Amino acid sequence: MNAENAPVDPNRLSVEQAAKLLSAAAKVRVPVEQIAADLEAGAPQNPDGTVNLMHYAAWLVKEMGRGN
Repeated sequence: MNAENAPVDPNRLSVEQAAKLLSAAAKVRVPVEQIAADLEAGAPQNPDGTVNLMHYAAWLVKEMGRGN
């Protein structure tokens, strides 16, 4: 199994993996830069810099409710 076909842990995604997965799910390109900006703005991340998909999604929903 090569790195491209390796299993993905939704609890520990790199920013690049998160962007790829979210882009595939949404059928809209989610740029790495957007996720990085969200992390800078306070989106939760694991101590090693990876992203927990459920925590990130919950943060996005919370931010949507703010009505920016």
